[in-house]
Amino acid sequence: MTLLLGPPSSGKTTLLLALAGKLDPSLARGGEVAYNGFPLDEFVPQKTAAYISQTDVHVGEMTVKETLDFSARCQGVGTKYDLLTELARREKEAGIRPEPEVDLFMKATSMEGVESSLQTDYTLRILGLDICADTIVGDQMQRGISGGQKKRVTTGEMIVGPTKVLFMDEISTGLDSSTTFQIVKCLQQIVHLGEATILMSLLQPAPETFELFDDIILLSEGQIVYQGPRDCVLEFFESCGFRCPERKGTADFLQEVTSKKDQEQYWADKQRPYRYVSVSEFAQTFKRFHVGLQLENHLSVPFDKSRSHQAALVFSKHSVSTRELLKASFDKEWLLIKRNSFVYIFKTIQLIIVALIASTVFLRTQMHTRNLDDGFVYVGALLFTLIVNMFNGFAELPLTITRLPVFFKHRDLLFYPAWIFTLPNVVLRIPFSMIESIVWVVVTYYTMGFAPEADRFFKQLLLVFLIQQMAGGLFRAIAGLCRSMIIAQTGGALFLLIFFVLGGFLLPKDFIPKWWIWGYWISPLVYGYNALAVNEFYSPRWMDKFVMVSSLQHSSFTD
Repeated sequence: MTLLLGPPSSGKTTLLLALAGKLDPSLARGGEVAYNGFPLDEFVPQKTAAYISQTDVHVGEMTVKETLDFSARCQGVGTKYDLLTELARREKEAGIRPEPEVDLFMKATSMEGVESSLQTDYTLRILGLDICADTIVGDQMQRGISGGQKKRVTTGEMIVGPTKVLFMDEISTGLDSSTTFQIVKCLQQIVHLGEATILMSLLQPAPETFELFDDIILLSEGQIVYQGPRDCVLEFFESCGFRCPERKGTADFLQEVTSKKDQEQYWADKQRPYRYVSVSEFAQTFKRFHVGLQLENHLSVPFDKSRSHQAALVFSKHSVSTRELLKASFDKEWLLIKRNSFVYIFKTIQLIIVALIASTVFLRTQMHTRNLDDGFVYVGALLFTLIVNMFNGFAELPLTITRLPVFFKHRDLLFYPAWIFTLPNVVLRIPFSMIESIVWVVVTYYTMGFAPEADRFFKQLLLVFLIQQMAGGLFRAIAGLCRSMIIAQTGGALFLLIFFVLGGFLLPKDFIPKWWIWGYWISPLVYGYNALAVNEFYSPRWMDKFVMVSSLQHSSFTD
């Protein structure tokens, strides 16, 4: 368990991202990162190691246990089964008989299908989250668990799977020293009991938190000043002429001793006058220090790949079958729909109210003559139907935007491909869209006096359903492109206004300038409006009147 110390802008986050293989590919870089002798391009670092940022991104409506369960189902057991097989072989060769309880637990957490319950319960207990397992995580709109518990959930999402290396960036942000100590204490038990590796950056850890770490990496101005056991770090700086005061925290001393304005107060060599020691000088001195010499000797010998067991690293992106990922994603989406049921109930009630108002505005008793002038009134009714059902999908915009950060986090961690997230999101909303379409058409169709044929009733029902599906997809696309409500309300409104202006119902198609005609053909509203109009005005009651009027005009012209 290693602590990464350094002042702000010293390069801590960049180092962690480089070790996790998450640096921007466009950045220029030198050197090489290898795990057990394997470069990053020879295995899957996202499955082997995980970078945990200082921000806690979770689905607020899910409980702590549900969050860890979903993570466990997406990550699977990984290489635990292979490692257990190797362990059993070595135990047999050495004549070791494991304790029955321990052996049963290891086998249970290494088999597919049961890891999400046993492994989750085990993780909840060692992180101290069992007391809030059934409490929702919460967000800005819903009260949930505390900030310290959210930090533990963020860590639990990773350790519940097969990941054995964690790079944690400033996880103490917004936490008091007591909470930080409790979290680091839990992580220390995970490291020592589970033989994991954690490299954690903290800005100002308390002395009791500092003592929990095994190794220290001190970073300043992009250079490593010290890397080695925690017990030897003060000895190194004393060899450079600097001493930490008795009542001074070691972590604070390490971050201030490389600073030009704070360094002089720690000068302890009375036989020599003080002079500023730069970061580069510290780095060069460390290479001659006994810890630095041991480190250099260790790194000078290339790691023998044959010593690395095949299960030590992850070489496949897909550790869980597509079927299991789909099932987990469908279960999660259905759970969120039930938790957000108020939104869908409110949408339905809103649609009923608007349908009743529209029915009284376009009441059929005021259009009983059915002459050709009434066609303009029916066009207005069809246009209103299109607009209402179009903006009925607006709720997808905030729902999608609030869940995008979680999706991006899971995608970067290779929990699932993007289509696994999208498919349940679309499919499970179809029944609600069908209910809303039925409600609108049943309330408005005959009260507005549309064509009385049954087949045209069902055709309009199908068209309203397809318009709602198009609207939901359009607003989800706008959310994915804009990624924030502010940009979506401006950029998304621009798209919608273009669709309305060039849709052909505000300005006839023949009057649209040629250089804008492409907007007519790409506007989804065009096809929805034209389909509604064709379904209504191709009915016999309109076509018969049109034929009769045409015949009369023709006969009068002949006479």
